[in-house]
Amino acid sequence: MKQQFHYATVTEAMEQLHQQGYILDFNLEEGRLIANDKGYAADEFEITDLYRYEGASDPADEATVYALVSVSGVKGLLVSGYGVSSDPASEQTLKQLHYKYAQSQV
Repeated sequence: MKQQFHYATVTEAMEQLHQQGYILDFNLEEGRLIANDKGYAADEFEITDLYRYEGASDPADEATVYALVSVSGVKGLLVSGYGVSSDPASEQTLKQLHYKYAQSQV
């Protein structure tokens, strides 16, 4: 089993993952990952790690940090909050990434 690290905050997780080579900060737009004004096909990526954070009293404070890697070795992070997107294509993309991640954990 792969060693998992648990970070106390979203910021700590991002800092540590950046040190591990996850240098791009992705946004999810219309089913594509965007970083530094460049678009990437989300289906070329897999979730290598994810960390969920819940707000102490407000569900709107929830966030998930995704460590992503592409088949060509591009590494980056995607941070999503509660109600990640009203864009159906992006919602579907995130569901597909979750499905691939769940299948790799079996």
